[in-house]
Amino acid sequence: MEVALLENDASHWVYRGEGAENLVLAYNGSSPLFVGKVLRIRKASRKVAASGTEQWGNGPERLIWKDDPDILSSPLKEIAQQRFVQSVMAPRLGSQHIDAGIYVLVSREFLESVEKNVLCQRPPWRIEAAKVNTDCDYELLLSDHSVFPRSIIAQVSEYGPLDLFSGSKKEIHKAVKALFTTPQNNFRVFLNGSLIYGGSGGGTDSTSLMVGEEFEDVLKCVIQADIGMHTESFLQLVTEAVSKSGVLDRLLEVQKLDIFDIEGAIHAYYDIVSKPCRVCRDLGEDIASHRFSSLHSIPSDESLKIVRDYLIAATAKDCSLIISFAPRKDGDSASPYDNIYLASTDQSFDYKAYFIDLDMKPLKKMEYYYELDQKIVSCYIQTMNTEHQPEKIASSGGL
Repeated sequence: MEVALLENDASHWVYRGEGAENLVLAYNGSSPLFVGKVLRIRKASRKVAASGTEQWGNGPERLIWKDDPDILSSPLKEIAQQRFVQSVMAPRLGSQHIDAGIYVLVSREFLESVEKNVLCQRPPWRIEAAKVNTDCDYELLLSDHSVFPRSIIAQVSEYGPLDLFSGSKKEIHKAVKALFTTPQNNFRVFLNGSLIYGGSGGGTDSTSLMVGEEFEDVLKCVIQADIGMHTESFLQLVTEAVSKSGVLDRLLEVQKLDIFDIEGAIHAYYDIVSKPCRVCRDLGEDIASHRFSSLHSIPSDESLKIVRDYLIAATAKDCSLIISFAPRKDGDSASPYDNIYLASTDQSFDYKAYFIDLDMKPLKKMEYYYELDQKIVSCYIQTMNTEHQPEKIASSGGL
């Protein structure tokens, strides 16, 4: 953490995007320390007083990770998050697809300048919800896996799981095409680090969207296809990378750690935190005793495993995947990257695939996940009842 970012460095960091808790900035300067890097800047809610650092874990939270000494010894939330990526997610998803990053010092003046510089690029609803947390002393620096030097890249987030996770190249291509048709915040394409397709800041905005012939034209410098076929060749390239890399197979295995779903895991959660089970209370003693008594009678180690596996799976269900491409030059056999041959254009491409947004989910979110699940179930039931209502009216007779 010897490197420090000061006020005059802020102009070299440009807005790339943001999620609920962080802004992502890309470096456009010339310092070799930061070329090819992105900086993840923490945000603070406008409704809650901000703090620079946050102590990590209460008693039950530490109990969940008691078998991982690296996480357990973390003094701060940010350190625990980084160690979670290193020791929990990397072995499961493949260390070659994971970058835990390093922390660098930042000054308050740097963060204040960044906040002013990116304000006009942030979606209004994001600005209303949160601001840059200027009380932080350090931020996470990561490699920008969306780029090769002087190359094209593509970023794909998880979408249409039945097709995307099918293992069939035909079905994967169907999912990729569907993502491209309605990208929203689930599919983005960058060219040399600049967003050219897809939403820029979450939600359904598409402020930096190229369409039709414009997108076709920009691909011509990279993909050597027939007229009108550059976009289709690009989508085929993405499909080949998803299929060949096998990264989604790894991701699916981690998601499958959620054996009991939240409707089962929530009972283990209440036993861990030593609170009366609100779910059983709301269901009534007779129903709860019949359906969930077995979950409340298992050993504490099994309860811990159920909740721990659920939280790990939740991270795997809420991450993003970046796949980057660079045309391989003829005769270049010394590249350290994996390679794809695109038959339709007779080209070879280097590619790399990295997972990002692998944040450790806090134990307290278990109740949120359960409430969200119940809202989804309720909405589904209401929708089904509404759809069948005309049939009931029609079958009730006329005059």
